[in-house]
Amino acid sequence: MGSRLRVFLTREQDRTLFNLRTADVPQKVKDRAEVIRLSAHGWYVEKIATHFNWTAQTVREVLHKWRELGIEGLWEKAGRK
Repeated sequence: MGSRLRVFLTREQDRTLFNLRTADVPQKVKDRAEVIRLSAHGWYVEKIATHFNWTAQTVREVLHKWRELGIEGLWEKAGRK
């Protein structure tokens, strides 16, 4: 198992990510937002991966993108689906 990867959110960030659940955005964005929230609430990468039926590496990539790009990292790059 790799090192512990966890993000921390301000109340405003948590609220913004929570509100994406009902926003008119792609499901992938909603899922990524929830991954970040679960990490901030203390879930381990492996538990999040199991919850979403993703690989642990995919969860790590989402968390790293959040750290690097913030909310912009939730969306796909132009030209990708």
